[in-house]
Amino acid sequence: MRIKVQNLRSANNNPVPNQFLIYQNENVIFQSYYSTIAKIDKNNNLILDSNRWDYSRTTLKYLYSFIEQFKGFRPNKKSLTELIEANEIKTTNLN
Repeated sequence: MRIKVQNLRSANNNPVPNQFLIYQNENVIFQSYYSTIAKIDKNNNLILDSNRWDYSRTTLKYLYSFIEQFKGFRPNKKSLTELIEANEIKTTNLN
C-alpha cells in the first residue's frame, strides 16, 4: 500500500497548516488536524464523516475547497445537506 500526504493548498497556492490530503491507493482523503473529514473512493464517490464534516467553519471552508478540487463544484452547507438527504453523498464514521 502506497500512501502520500501533503498539505491542502489555499487559493493563493500556499500550504494550509493542519489540513491534509492523503493519497492512499485509489482513494483521496481529506484530514483536518487528526480527524478524517471526507474521502473520495476509487469509484469517485464522495463520502463524508457523519460526525465531523460540519465540525467548524474552518473545517467546512477547507472541505468545500477539497470538494471543488476533486469533484469540480464548490458546495455550501445547504447544498451538501441536500445532497446527503437525497442520498447522493454518503456519510459514515470515517474515524
